[in-house]
Amino acid sequence: MTSQAFQAFEFAIQDANDLLSHFDSLNQQPPPPSAEVLKRASLVMALAALETYIEDRIVEAAGAVSGGTGNGGRLAEFYISSLQNDLKYFHTPSTDRVRAIFEKFLEIDVTEGWVWNNYDPARARAELNRLAKKRGDIAHRSLRPRAGQPDAHAVTREDLRKHIRFICDLVAATDKYVAAKL
Repeated sequence: MTSQAFQAFEFAIQDANDLLSHFDSLNQQPPPPSAEVLKRASLVMALAALETYIEDRIVEAAGAVSGGTGNGGRLAEFYISSLQNDLKYFHTPSTDRVRAIFEKFLEIDVTEGWVWNNYDPARARAELNRLAKKRGDIAHRSLRPRAGQPDAHAVTREDLRKHIRFICDLVAATDKYVAAKL
């Protein structure tokens, strides 16, 4: 059974896929130079969907182990409010941030569950960190191609497809691992 966080992620990741589809529809004729923004925006949206999933999943799991607010007494309320406070500072889901929050509130290294197809935890951690850095560069520095400069695009169409697939697989592995540990 998948978590509510996973179900919400499946809905949210559609924004990234929709932006990619829109880029593809523009790309059938000579695309306008501004179409590249759709690929960058798609990657930002995909990482935002992952960030929201991580936040929702840990809240859901913390509620399950504590009995939730109102049911678990003052200690459970403190635990949940501490988590909510920490989540205010949880931005851009890098490996270290994801690992730290799951270890602090659930005492599990969720990154150990990042195993699927050709990915092991070390490779998945490295890839997530690479994507988190790329997302930060795009969001804060734009990385918009400049006319007349031979700079490669920050996000190619094929890379974006792979990035979205990676994020979806990472969420599925995380959801499975957390469910098994609860």
